[in-house]
Amino acid sequence: MKVIILNPPRYYWPFLSEGDNYMLPQALPCLAAVLREHDVEVKPIDCLPLRIGWKSLENLLRKEQPDILAVSTPETMFSHEGLKACKLMKEIDHSCTTVLGGHHFSATWKETLKENKFVDFVVIGEGEYTLLELVRELEKPRYKQRLTKIKGLALRRGKRILQTEPRPLIKNLDELPLPAYDLMPMKLYGKGKFLWCPGGTTIHHGRGCIGNCKFCACWVQMGEKRKVGNVYKTFPCYRTKSPERTVEELEILRYKYKKKFLLFTDDTWNVDPKWSEKFCELVKERGIDFEWYGFLRSDFILRDEKLGVMEKIVESGLRHACIGGERGSTKELKSLNKASCSPDVTYKVVKLLKEKYPEVFVQVTFIVGFRNESKETLKKLYEYVKLLDPDFPAFHPITPVPGTEFYEEAKNNGWIEVKDFRYYDWMTPIMSTEHLSREEIEMEITKMSRKLFSVKRALKGMFSRYAHKRRLHWWLLVVATKITLAHLAGKLSERMYYKISKTTPYYAMVKPKWYDK
Repeated sequence: MKVIILNPPRYYWPFLSEGDNYMLPQALPCLAAVLREHDVEVKPIDCLPLRIGWKSLENLLRKEQPDILAVSTPETMFSHEGLKACKLMKEIDHSCTTVLGGHHFSATWKETLKENKFVDFVVIGEGEYTLLELVRELEKPRYKQRLTKIKGLALRRGKRILQTEPRPLIKNLDELPLPAYDLMPMKLYGKGKFLWCPGGTTIHHGRGCIGNCKFCACWVQMGEKRKVGNVYKTFPCYRTKSPERTVEELEILRYKYKKKFLLFTDDTWNVDPKWSEKFCELVKERGIDFEWYGFLRSDFILRDEKLGVMEKIVESGLRHACIGGERGSTKELKSLNKASCSPDVTYKVVKLLKEKYPEVFVQVTFIVGFRNESKETLKKLYEYVKLLDPDFPAFHPITPVPGTEFYEEAKNNGWIEVKDFRYYDWMTPIMSTEHLSREEIEMEITKMSRKLFSVKRALKGMFSRYAHKRRLHWWLLVVATKITLAHLAGKLSERMYYKISKTTPYYAMVKPKWYDK
């Protein structure tokens, strides 16, 4: 039985190059490795770096004639393209089995199967062994009655749509085979001029998170399902590969594939200080020269600094720390289930990194557009961010992603104004607040971003002694220049990225030239 695991054609983020956008999707080599280990004929296809558009993909699928097409589109904003791929496959060969996976479809399995007859199955949660068992059963005759025994699956039974028992999480991630990097177009990743270069790619050591942020779907996807009464509920669960296994993967990426900059896709990189310390010691012992990006939790940074671990983390190659600051008050953070990372803690962390570890580029994310958001609350947020003074403050309108607590709250209260998931890009406001329209939210984000942009700081960063900081500040200059030229050419409104009418938003993502080819 032949399986294709597909990352279909999609649009990319505005004002960035394709090389900056298209990075190795970890799901493809991880899923492919497990299937290959069990002697399944598998071919992962990442359309993005290969520039395979929809017509080319149709020709490729006709040529390959897969028995199973498994499509991985984790982000909600790309879910329509995952559905499009399944529909295309059924039009080519109706006998081919189509499977969807990722956190969006894990959360919307019932609607997905009900509304899209060309989708046969949805893999829910961690996918490696659910997909493997599904492949094995489909190889056998008279398999239909056994499919309901596969854990972690959604499927049809006549007119009914069923979800099977949740699949237990993989406890020991070291037991998984090494990701099938050899089946991926590794030379084509990390081709950007400024971001994630030279030679960037992704890696992960942990799955899941110890937090349960109200707006985040990532921890839900890798959370532990426990039965409470008659229903299953999801609880935060964090697991990690050993430092030794992680460094083994790191060395393969660094030496075999010549990747010098690694993006850790972990929801939280620095959960366990003992793990971090051992990882850093192994990197030092083996003399691995690389730089890396990670999502780091602010209170854990302070903890690791007290333990003497933070210095080792930076010495190991940390050059870009992304921190979720989110809001400027403890009350607001508490409403997001994120009270442990208080504004005071984030302030101390940014100050620490800027003063003691100037080689680290500090990015802090912020969320705007809460139900009670007003110009006054945004003014307070602006003053807090100005006080923090990170290298790059990133403002995002809160987005009700399916599977999250916030999505259920917004849906039940009728707050969601934009129903098309294509716009759930964390740039386009999806809801108004009690005091601000979607257009006003966008305007306020642009105003804050402009006021916080300092030419003096940009020039200083562009000539920093640290290469990664130089690259990122040059990137910021390129983005600012593109926006300015677009304004002068009349291609943009007074807002930064895109405009929203009162009825339909303008699609912010960029269509690649090869998308339809």
